[in-house]
Amino acid sequence: MRLHKTGLTHCVSAAAFLMATAVTSFAAPLPGGTLDPLTIPKYRDPLPIPGVMPKTPNATLTTSGIDYYEIAVRQFQQQVLSTGLPKTTVFGYGSVNHAGTFHYPAATIEAKVDRPVRVKWMNQLVDAQGRFLRPLLPIDQTLHWANPPGDCIDGVKRTDCRGDSQAPYAGPVPIIVHLHGAHVEPNSDGFPEAWFLPAASNVDCIDSPRYPRTATTADDFFCHGSNFSQIPNVAAVPGAAIFQYRNDQRAATLWFHDHALGMTRTNVNSGQAGFYLLRGGPSDVPSGVPGGLPGGQFEIPLVLQDRSFNKDGSIFYPASRVFFDGYAGPYIGDPQIESDVAPLHNSEFFGNTMVVNGKTWPFLEVQPRKYRFRILNGSDSRFMILKLGQPGLNFTVIGADGGFLPHPAVLSELLMGPAERLDVIVDFSHLAIGQQVILQNLGPDEPFGGAPFPAPDANTTGQIMQFRVVPRAASADLAADLSADGAIPALPAFQPQGPPVKVRQVSLNELESSLICVDANNVRVPGTPPCNPPVSVPLAPISAQLGTLDKFGNGIPLEWEMPITEDPLRNATEVWEISNFTEDAHPIHIHMVMFNILNRQDMASGAQTAPEAWETGFKDTVTAYPGQVTRVKATFDIAGLFVWHCHILSHEDNEMMRPYCVGAPGGCRP
Repeated sequence: MRLHKTGLTHCVSAAAFLMATAVTSFAAPLPGGTLDPLTIPKYRDPLPIPGVMPKTPNATLTTSGIDYYEIAVRQFQQQVLSTGLPKTTVFGYGSVNHAGTFHYPAATIEAKVDRPVRVKWMNQLVDAQGRFLRPLLPIDQTLHWANPPGDCIDGVKRTDCRGDSQAPYAGPVPIIVHLHGAHVEPNSDGFPEAWFLPAASNVDCIDSPRYPRTATTADDFFCHGSNFSQIPNVAAVPGAAIFQYRNDQRAATLWFHDHALGMTRTNVNSGQAGFYLLRGGPSDVPSGVPGGLPGGQFEIPLVLQDRSFNKDGSIFYPASRVFFDGYAGPYIGDPQIESDVAPLHNSEFFGNTMVVNGKTWPFLEVQPRKYRFRILNGSDSRFMILKLGQPGLNFTVIGADGGFLPHPAVLSELLMGPAERLDVIVDFSHLAIGQQVILQNLGPDEPFGGAPFPAPDANTTGQIMQFRVVPRAASADLAADLSADGAIPALPAFQPQGPPVKVRQVSLNELESSLICVDANNVRVPGTPPCNPPVSVPLAPISAQLGTLDKFGNGIPLEWEMPITEDPLRNATEVWEISNFTEDAHPIHIHMVMFNILNRQDMASGAQTAPEAWETGFKDTVTAYPGQVTRVKATFDIAGLFVWHCHILSHEDNEMMRPYCVGAPGGCRP
């Protein structure tokens, strides 16, 4: 595999120089939590394999050709850590009609191409008395976030704003579900401001001055933020949102997760994620049949995540900026010193354990034959580079975010940014019975920017899971085993998108403080920027932002609530040139569309590189490297309001997300 080597361009180079000596040292084991990851037994427990999410019977919808689900988020305990250690409290999805289905990650929604799915997503984060539950992880109220109390720092009473309190939020948990990769109407996309609260007994959404009923342009609704996310002619339901997915796209591996404004990281890290497998149609290959792909027990979804824990089994997530770089204040809201630094938010988070399908370091027994793995990097900030710890054992990549590739790609290593998916075949047929293979991670325990990079901790985050080869079982599924002749079925015909009508230039930017100067130890020094380098520099980063370019080719950072700048016409095909002026690689996700990656171009030399072998199909998330222009081409064929953002969760929660509008020049934001 070829990794990009970049001469990094720095928008805050002086600050970056000092920060390099001041950031948290991600050593072995990584910091975070009271549970030492070296005390967690590895490969003690089998890999949990998500079941199939049960449908909810609805004769009317079934007759109309629509599959229906009622899915809730609830709090429950799960044995995430190895057996013998405490259980972990999580927020996860399950069918409200099937109590045993609640799990982190969720049971998988099995959908069919061109058959719509309707889901009643329900917020049931309440206790046994019906009172709201508090968030499991700390939420920074000084970010631009959902803010149900409406405690805005500017004194205007409304939701979706920066708060005025440095304390972690302790109210009811807002949620909104986004089906990542879906070709979907805006009212079912999970717009970040369309969150909703539980219908809790101690939340009066009509008259309460603290959690009030609010209104947008046309709708009044129950405990929502800006709730236009309700399908037409379907009544709003307290504590729920009803979405419908068209499924008029290629067969692909999608996933659903929370997307509430300014708190996606805490909701997803609490357990809100699940697979959505879209099958069938001319863009699919049959599975579990002769001549097809491995199916049934030999087709396994894997969501890979890094997490940290406390000794009582609870999930650890930092509650102070100090965890990130040692800066101890002053913070936003300080009564003595004005500051623009958020008190709780961390610019990135790297856990010290590896979790697969909701289990730390599991094992999977595999027969000596081919398996199909649908892999998702579901981490907050971590880029992973996967490798099988057995010489000659490779991955055959057959698909990515948007379905099958034009041609299979045989690779020894797989680079995956947060939110990216890969569909791979691994052939264990040549391994001996009893042999054990470790799925390794070569990616760093820090922000990724391309090669070179430091190795992860070999004893913790450098290992992900174990495969154990067991004797081949007599099974009807053997007829579909490809191992006999080594063949991979022909992949579906691939038709790239047509020529673009517009080239649009956008930017990725990193911001430094305009109020705080720090020394080499990230201790505040008197004065405000401009500081006195190298003795002092502005604290950085305080956030990352998307934006546009000026006439000189420099980035113009834009906050979430600034006027819309990306406004494709309906059915227009555009090329987006994404210029990365930051020091990190960013996984950039554009809602509603699948795009083709055209190339990457080094800003300094002008040299271009073609997409990697696993990037030649359709994608919804692309790695944009520092110092490069990444070009993607997409067709925007559904009108309305959507978003694009970095999928490092800690970045999108602090301004690295922007709305975009299709079909309404000038914007369609309420």
